[in-house]
Amino acid sequence: MTLEAGQPRSLEAEATNRRIRRNWLLSLPAILLLLVAASGPLLIVLVYSFLKPGDFSGVVWEPSFNAWFQILFSRDIFDDTVGLADAHLTIFWRSVRLSLSTTLITLVLGLPTAYFIATRSGRQRTFWLFLITIPFWTNLLIRTFAILEMLRNEGIVNNSLMSLGLIAEPIQILYTDTAVLIGMAYVYLPLMVLPLYAAIERLDFRLVEAGYDLYANRLQVFRKVILPIIKPGIVAGSILVFVPSLGAYVTPRVLGGGKNMMIGNFIELQFGQGRNWPLGSSLSILLLLIVMAALLFYVRASSREEPHG
Repeated sequence: MTLEAGQPRSLEAEATNRRIRRNWLLSLPAILLLLVAASGPLLIVLVYSFLKPGDFSGVVWEPSFNAWFQILFSRDIFDDTVGLADAHLTIFWRSVRLSLSTTLITLVLGLPTAYFIATRSGRQRTFWLFLITIPFWTNLLIRTFAILEMLRNEGIVNNSLMSLGLIAEPIQILYTDTAVLIGMAYVYLPLMVLPLYAAIERLDFRLVEAGYDLYANRLQVFRKVILPIIKPGIVAGSILVFVPSLGAYVTPRVLGGGKNMMIGNFIELQFGQGRNWPLGSSLSILLLLIVMAALLFYVRASSREEPHG
């Protein structure tokens, strides 16, 4: 009787093991692809960051921590004294500041836009979502050049302001941080609207009506009822905007004119004209760590919201 009772359990365990082995075998091609195509290049970049730069490019296969040292510090060429790398810190601060500003602007513009779309009827909602996704049909470079044409001295913005008599001469907007900020806000706005729309669409508007029935004003209803429910959408949209903004290359390069560099442009410079591959590699790994920290923040924020759902 003991054997008969234990036999079904052993057969079930064996079937479970076979199913696990089959699943691993089925996922093996994808795992190998990730290791070779994703982890492989990252491992090469990580190794390069701990080597010495070559004379004309490339690396010298000698271990060195100088690239990581150069991220924040620099040595004087005359007396070899150590000081802060002011240019690097300026680029870091500009990148973080513009990324946070882009996230804030897209949130301010995207929240009422998503709310408007989510409160439309089914057919109208589909139409407005269609309009939001249209920019993704066009290459990022083309969209950036379209913004350039609008912001240049003879562009639509300056010509409109001059025709209205608001300014007497063109305002220098192009090749400034303001131009980069406008460009990135335009490029990444749909990435904020879509998660917010998904969160607001699930909102039970009877809760909003209950808030008004309890004599709450609009601001109180928004803060106490709507905002806690759509918070996961806000966090998701903020991450989707902040992460690509931090590593943006095309928009700062075109609208900043090469003078207002961000981390992505600085990394490209080290692999190109700077010919300092270890420094470019260490900057790339640092950017990756910042992105991972942002994603971990999103995961923790999402897990905290999950028990309330």
